[in-house]
Amino acid sequence: MKTREEARTTTGMGELDRVLGGGLVSGSIVLIGGDPGIGKSTLLLQTMSKLSQTSVTSPLYVTGEESPQQVGLRAQRLGLDVHNVKLLTETRVEKILSMAEKEQPKVMVIDSIQTIHTERLQSAQGSVTQVRESAAQLVRFAKQTNTAIFLVGHVTKDGSLAGPRVLEHMVDTVLYFEGDSGTRFRVIRAIKNRFGAVNELGVFAMSDKGLEEVSNPSAIFLSRDEAEVPGSVVMVTHEGTRPLLVEVQALVNESPNPNPRRVTLGLDQNRLSMLLAVLHRHGGIATYDLDVFINIVGGVRINETGADLATLVAVLSSVRNVTLSKNLIVFGEVGLAGEIRSVPNGIERLREAAKHGFKRAIVPKSNIPQDKIPNLEVVPVWRLVDALHSLSISAVEKH
Repeated sequence: MKTREEARTTTGMGELDRVLGGGLVSGSIVLIGGDPGIGKSTLLLQTMSKLSQTSVTSPLYVTGEESPQQVGLRAQRLGLDVHNVKLLTETRVEKILSMAEKEQPKVMVIDSIQTIHTERLQSAQGSVTQVRESAAQLVRFAKQTNTAIFLVGHVTKDGSLAGPRVLEHMVDTVLYFEGDSGTRFRVIRAIKNRFGAVNELGVFAMSDKGLEEVSNPSAIFLSRDEAEVPGSVVMVTHEGTRPLLVEVQALVNESPNPNPRRVTLGLDQNRLSMLLAVLHRHGGIATYDLDVFINIVGGVRINETGADLATLVAVLSSVRNVTLSKNLIVFGEVGLAGEIRSVPNGIERLREAAKHGFKRAIVPKSNIPQDKIPNLEVVPVWRLVDALHSLSISAVEKH
C-alpha cells in the first residue's frame, strides 16, 4: 500500500501548529475542550483571522452560542482583521453543511458541537444522540470535501469532555485547554493526534489582544523570587518534543485534623500519598501528622513520573525548613522500594537546564550522560537515601 505525506497548512500560530503536529491537515477533525472562559473561542477566532490573510481564503466560522454582534465585538476588541472570515449563526447541521457546500471553505469552526442538532432526530439539543449524529455528519463532510474542521467541546465538572465518549474516537485530534482562569497562562495539550505526537504542549499568555504565544515557556514558569525560600525546587518535565522547566512548591504544616490533608495542584493526589509513604519508609521522614500542599507553578499539569523526586525534595525542604540552591535541578521517578528510576529524554532535560544557567543536577544514575555537559555538575543517585544525602551539600539551613 502506497502512502503519501499529508500536506499541512500553517495556522499562523506556531504553538498551535506544534500541538497539531506541524500544521493543519486537510480533511482533519480537531476537537478542542476546556473550561468556560479559558480562551477556546478567542484562539479559534485569532486562527481564522490569520488563515484568512494567508493561504486559506474565506474560512467559515459557525457559532451556535453567540450572536454575530458578539463575535464582531470580540474581533474588534482583539484588533483582528476578520473581513475575509465568513460568519454563520446556525445550530442545524443540515443548514451548516448546505452553506459549507456553497462557500467551499478550506477550514471551518463549529462553536460548539453541543449546540448543534440534526433534523433527523427528535431528541433534545445537546443530548448524547444529537451530539453523536451531528458530529458524524460533520466528519463525513470533512473527509469527502477535504475540509479541516475545528469543533469546540464543553467540559464537565471533572474537566472531561461532555457528551458521548465516542465523540473523541470519531475525531482525528483531541486538544485540551488547561490553566487557571486567575493566571495569564494557558496550556494546550494534545491527548490524541492521528497526525502527530500526543502529549505535545503549546503555551500561550492571555493579554488584552488575545492569546499570545510563549516560545520559551521555561523562562515564564521560572519567574522565582529573588530570595531563596524553603519548599521550592525546579524540575525538568518533558512534554511531547519539548523539555520544560517548572517550579515545584511544597508547604508542610502541622495538622489540627485527625486526618491530615493532601492537596495537589498540577499533580496527581494519589501519587503524592504514595510518595509520602516511600519518604517515611525509606527516608525516615514522617508526615502522617502533617498537612502537605503541593503546587506546580504557572498552572502546568504534570502527568509523568519524572516529578517524583522533585516533589519529595520540595517536601523535605519544607519539613526541615531549609532552602535549596537556586542553581539546583532535580528529576527522577521514585519506586516503592525507594529506588530512583530513569526517565525518558534525560539528555534533553539536562541540556535544557544547562541552557537556563543551572549548575547542579540530581538525577537517576541511569540518566547520566556519556558526554559531560558544560557548566553542569550531574549528581547520580540510585536510591532515595542517596538523594537525601546529596541534598545536605546544597541545602543551607534557614536562620
